[in-house]
Amino acid sequence: MLHTAHMTLLQWLSPAFPTGAFAYSHGLEAEIATGRVLDAADVEAWVGNVLRFGAGWQDAVLVAHALDDDPAALDDLARALAPCAERLQEGLEQGTALARMVAGITGRALPPRMLPVAVGEAAAALDLPKPDVCAVYLQGVATNLVTIAIRHVPLGQTEGQAVLARLAPLIHDLASRAATAPLDAIGGCALAGDLAAFRHETQGTRIFRT
Repeated sequence: MLHTAHMTLLQWLSPAFPTGAFAYSHGLEAEIATGRVLDAADVEAWVGNVLRFGAGWQDAVLVAHALDDDPAALDDLARALAPCAERLQEGLEQGTALARMVAGITGRALPPRMLPVAVGEAAAALDLPKPDVCAVYLQGVATNLVTIAIRHVPLGQTEGQAVLARLAPLIHDLASRAATAPLDAIGGCALAGDLAAFRHETQGTRIFRT
């Protein structure tokens, strides 16, 4: 059953919530510019790998732990995991915006954190199951990246939504595993995504900030 707490979390992680997520491509802009991501199959593979092996998995584990662990220590870890300066900026600016907005709505004192830690710390008050929080977070990550691909690959709306539908089982599986994963399971390897983020930092013409 969908409860008010679920609706609140969906609001916080929706594209309409003013975190500035639309301004960040997570390196995808560089992959599109170099011709490595050209169609729906490429987008599905790229986003799927980010979720499985990159920031998706790492962030989901951080979200799960931030629901009941020390958020300050987790924020230090989240910053250390950022592979480059602009990805650090992406996580911190979105997390700061989310914390500021949730604090303004709820009256809670929420300091600026990296995005996954900010989400976990804010969502702790909702008392939702960890897999649910992780799944909504990962869905938000995937949705933002696919929306960028719809506009700039470009993909049709139907193709983009079909990619998201095919990623749903992966998101469910990752969220379920992240909810019970120890912190030392946080490692990953998404070199293509990290290298794309590095290339984006020096890309001549850019639409997105990462």
